[in-house]
Amino acid sequence: MPSIPMTDEECRIATAALSDQLDLYANLLIKKGVALKSGQELVVEAPVERADFARRVVDRAYRAGAGHVTVIWHDDAVTRLTYENVETEWFKTTPSWQVEQLNSLAEAGAAFLFLEGSDPSSLKGIDPAKPAAARKARNTQCRSFRDGMDFGRNVWCIAGVPVAAWAREVFPGMSDAEAVYRLWNLILATSRADGEDPESAWETHNASFEKTKRWLNQHHFDALRYRSSNGTDFTVGLTAGHIWDGGAGRTVTGTSFFPNIPTEEVFTSPDRNRADGVVYSAMPLVHSGQVIDKFWMRFEGGRVVEFDAEQGRECLRSIIEADENSARLGEVALVSKNTPIRQSKTLFFDTLYDENASCHLALGMGFPECVEGGLDVDKDGLLAMGVNQSSTHVDFMIGSDDLNIWGVDADGAETPVFVGGQWAWEE
Repeated sequence: MPSIPMTDEECRIATAALSDQLDLYANLLIKKGVALKSGQELVVEAPVERADFARRVVDRAYRAGAGHVTVIWHDDAVTRLTYENVETEWFKTTPSWQVEQLNSLAEAGAAFLFLEGSDPSSLKGIDPAKPAAARKARNTQCRSFRDGMDFGRNVWCIAGVPVAAWAREVFPGMSDAEAVYRLWNLILATSRADGEDPESAWETHNASFEKTKRWLNQHHFDALRYRSSNGTDFTVGLTAGHIWDGGAGRTVTGTSFFPNIPTEEVFTSPDRNRADGVVYSAMPLVHSGQVIDKFWMRFEGGRVVEFDAEQGRECLRSIIEADENSARLGEVALVSKNTPIRQSKTLFFDTLYDENASCHLALGMGFPECVEGGLDVDKDGLLAMGVNQSSTHVDFMIGSDDLNIWGVDADGAETPVFVGGQWAWEE
């Protein structure tokens, strides 16, 4: 039977009852997400609609000993108005004050917490060249900020918070109040923050990655071969010194943190010059406020040479053509269908969650920590190792329920890695 809609008053009472759990979630993001140290600067990026939760985070940060907290606000409506009224050329340069702000914070050793929550369709109808230009400018001109995260100098964490427009997409037909309440509950559950001790839950969760990473790293496959009934027929090469990672990240100084909450993936950076075949999407991709759905890409020699989409084709094009290396892969990630996010049977329309429900690939920037010696060389050195370098990094989901993946040795021998959308040993 369909559930009886909640009244706004019932939603208000139910949401208020989550207060203690939201404090635990905020604490988790501070203690485990960014692993904040006493005296350290914290930078929080947050949607204005969730100022209530951002204040909780700031409170918890100061309780944990933060030296100072900087909050940077975002608003979907203002962002859309800006793209509607400002010419493309303006977005090709990041304002100097913003460059100075982000670079100086990164250089001072700040921790960065990105509270993610936005309308998946906030930029529908906007020329995708505008947000693409803004994103490229920020990633290339805010160099210390970008490199601080890419090369393990700064701790950072992306975590979700609900806003009404996003909640309506996830729970269509509900009132805003009920949709936000239900999305809060899903965020807490999938982030393992719905129990009495989320920090301990994450320590246990992190330990679960070790077996999988050890198995993959011991096999040291030369390539992965993908097949599924939707048409995916694809092989991606792995670098000679590739390392599988997942769970907690680690800075060059040894601080352990969680870049994504939630996370269910193990991942590595592939050989940027070895990807061949066709991949089909298993879920929609939301990028720059636009939905890309039912799309495919064909690779030759590591590069996208052909693509199409039933929805959002031009936005997909803007990703592929963002720079000279954005048509190459920077990540392969393996995620079993037996994860809390996938088992929730919810399409989140948000990559942070949807990528943790499905095996995925990413166009653009690779990970220096995913190749032996990668943190000790510059970008040219990484390119020589086969690790892609780009101003962008965009994940897209290909993990259908019947996806099979084989690990391929240098001599061509194959070992089942995934069978029917899950790890071979989960059968």
